[in-house]
Amino acid sequence: AAWWPLALVVAGCIVGFPLLTSLALRTLPASHGALLVGVLPLATALYAALRGYERPSQGFWVMALSGAGLVIAFALAQGGGSLHLADLLVLAAVPLAAMGYAEGGRLARSMGGPEVICWALLLSVPVLLPLVAWLCAPQLAQLGQVGFHAWTAFGYVTFGSTFTGFFFWYRGLALGGVARVGQVQLLQPFLSLIGAAVLLGEALTLVNCLFALAVVGVVFAARRMQVRH
Repeated sequence: AAWWPLALVVAGCIVGFPLLTSLALRTLPASHGALLVGVLPLATALYAALRGYERPSQGFWVMALSGAGLVIAFALAQGGGSLHLADLLVLAAVPLAAMGYAEGGRLARSMGGPEVICWALLLSVPVLLPLVAWLCAPQLAQLGQVGFHAWTAFGYVTFGSTFTGFFFWYRGLALGGVARVGQVQLLQPFLSLIGAAVLLGEALTLVNCLFALAVVGVVFAARRMQVRH
């Protein structure tokens, strides 16, 4: 019974979301991309509701829509009133991640958080290993030219956000519910703004900070709203 939910976790969290966001961030500032991902909590709650896992209250939906509205308004303002291709790639990645989060969070109630992500990664190997080998083969001779900082970043993405982080994430979704705990993701843009400024030297403007604080307020309001399982 776990095979199909695990396959959806692979499609959403192991392949779809990382691939599309990585392509988008080649031309999109990391801070801007992180703010676009702010619609993910709403998408996660919506997926859980449509699948019949949870039934959020009207107050919850008001807060979730408010957070998503703030994110979209900021993206439009930053893009001069329109969404660019990179924005669309990020927004296309959002429903894939929502699917992987909701399915994995529900499965973690019976399997456990570490087991969900470990089995999902193992299930993805037959698909991804040949693809990675094909893409990397022409560049093997250039691996020695990759710098220390690049390897460090690659290692963190591999063992931190794509592996160990999911231990805690899926455990939290299993304990507190997909819709409610998913709203914590609205804090991600705020933290990513700081990370982009510290690590990448991107500008941390007053407008970005005010927007992030508004999103944080929505998170705490949404956490107080009722969600039935």
